[in-house]
Amino acid sequence: MTSTLTPQPVDRAEPARTGTVPRRRTRVLALPEARWAAAATVLFLLALPLQLTGAPSWTWGPLYALSYVTGGWEPGWEGLKALKERTLDVDLLMVVAALGAAAIGQVMDGALLIVIFATSGALEALATARTADSVRGLLDLAPATATRLTPDGGEQAVPVEELAVGDTVLVRPGERVGADGRVLDGASDVDQATITGEPLPVAKEPGDEVFAGTLNGTGALRVRVERDASDSVIARIVRMVEEASETKAPTQLFIEKVEQRYSLGMVAATLAVFLVPLAFGEQLTDALLRAMTFMIVASPCAVVLATMPPLLSAIANAGRHGVLVKSAVVMERLGQVDAVALDKTGTLTEGSPRVTDVRPLPGSCLDEGELLTLAAAAERPSEHPLARAVVDAARERGLGLPEAQDFTSAPGVGVTAVVSGRAVAVGAPSRLLDGTGSTVAAVAGELEESGRTAVLVLVDGAPAGLLGIADRLRPDAAATVAALTTLTGTAPTLLTGDNPRAAAHLAAEAGIDDVHAGLLPQDKLTAVQEMERAGRKVLVVGDGVNDAPALAAAHTGIAMGRAGSDLALETADAVIVRDELAAVPATVALSRRARRLVVQNLVVAGVFIAGLVVWDLAGNLPLPLGVAGHEGSTVLVGLNGLRLLRETAWQRACADGSD
Repeated sequence: MTSTLTPQPVDRAEPARTGTVPRRRTRVLALPEARWAAAATVLFLLALPLQLTGAPSWTWGPLYALSYVTGGWEPGWEGLKALKERTLDVDLLMVVAALGAAAIGQVMDGALLIVIFATSGALEALATARTADSVRGLLDLAPATATRLTPDGGEQAVPVEELAVGDTVLVRPGERVGADGRVLDGASDVDQATITGEPLPVAKEPGDEVFAGTLNGTGALRVRVERDASDSVIARIVRMVEEASETKAPTQLFIEKVEQRYSLGMVAATLAVFLVPLAFGEQLTDALLRAMTFMIVASPCAVVLATMPPLLSAIANAGRHGVLVKSAVVMERLGQVDAVALDKTGTLTEGSPRVTDVRPLPGSCLDEGELLTLAAAAERPSEHPLARAVVDAARERGLGLPEAQDFTSAPGVGVTAVVSGRAVAVGAPSRLLDGTGSTVAAVAGELEESGRTAVLVLVDGAPAGLLGIADRLRPDAAATVAALTTLTGTAPTLLTGDNPRAAAHLAAEAGIDDVHAGLLPQDKLTAVQEMERAGRKVLVVGDGVNDAPALAAAHTGIAMGRAGSDLALETADAVIVRDELAAVPATVALSRRARRLVVQNLVVAGVFIAGLVVWDLAGNLPLPLGVAGHEGSTVLVGLNGLRLLRETAWQRACADGSD
């Protein structure tokens, strides 16, 4: 266990977020899509009260016209470009429908449709930009410079890009490792949670591998560079996230999957309704009116609203309960998952080590409180995470800690101090004793077999007891695993960079049988891709930088928000802001309820459209009645979708997720 000889004060109330990536966030208004959408929205909001209060049309008409232009020109232009390539997308159809609504006097309805589409496009552009920001920010984990040792024993600060394989670098206490390599000399504990997700620092000695971007403890290390900066683990994570994001299948809402056929059919039918009667001698005005009525009643406004309100209501309801779902597409996809892969540290567990066992040894004449008091007093000057866990455990029990004298620390070994006149040493059993006795070895083996880290306490040179330290399972972890198993029909898989023994023990507590341990980020990515290739729609739940490639490649990714790295939060499709693991199955269940409402709404919208179209073609549907029927169906499906805003909808989702 490591510490400094002149320890710095530690703020124990607010631990640093492991693996946090410095933010390089794109400003919202830096995106042209956001600026056009904002302009269209402002113009619409200026025009609406003027129209509703009976102001002259010349006051609000130009404002609506500008709203059409600012919000509609970009989707219209993209639609025209698609049309040039002989495809017809829903964006162009919506612009045409908005213009058609304006042509028959429904100016406000058309402007609202334009604003909705412009805002949706801006949100999609923002999500894409923020993900790119976080990927670029990941490179900030690696230091800009490193201390290279010259053949004559001198030191030279150089950019990490100039380091070559075979160079030797010096990594001082508290610095980040500048390159992937192997330790030549020195000992220290290195926090490599950004790479492996392990909750505790790992002791490094000559011959051990270290990774660029990981945080050195209090010992100095001499490291031989074994990979170029462009091939480091951090650089490979960046590439994996980018590649996974680019190759991930494009996502579409249900209605968008049939937009081509519907759009082409509607355009062709509108032309036929206009031209066929005209060819048989009908008056131009009558033919045009019939065709315009047909276009209005057959337009997909009600169909679009059949899809969006349930999904947006589900997003709003989830948001009230601490779940940020980034888009309607994500909400729809959450209900499709049939397999779940969970990270361990910070996801199934709380992400911070805690003392779970206090074991005085026979003959030490110490009880649990006395043993913990001596260990915590000796550890209090240390900055090591295990030391903080020991001190916190003593304080939770209300134990008074005497002052420690003559504090020293040896990186990778432990600490020593004089407490109340007694020499106390705390550290790894294998390091503090050359040949541990059978009793010490038995207790340490028992603790390690159960997934704990064993810490030995020596008092006046004799073994006095051992402490067991572990990352604690979240209280709702087992219930969440059972709920996800019920929802998907398959038990979740555990993907972790932690050691196999600790992973297997924790998985057994949570009710998980399929465990993949000791994984690097690329291994997690490979595991998820294999599940996807097997035909599964995988939901990945994680929180760290090492989870980001898997989150990007999965069918859907959810990040735990409280201690999640920026890269994980931006890469994931949804974020559990309050860190409540039970919200995962509840959100999946809510998505499935939203999908059922979408189907109901599509049936209702289809019946209305079919009835109005038949009336217009077989009879003489008055234009005002056609507009009323069209708008009535739109309102009906919209209100049906808003049912998911109610608190009872979330309660039912929680019940569905716990059945």
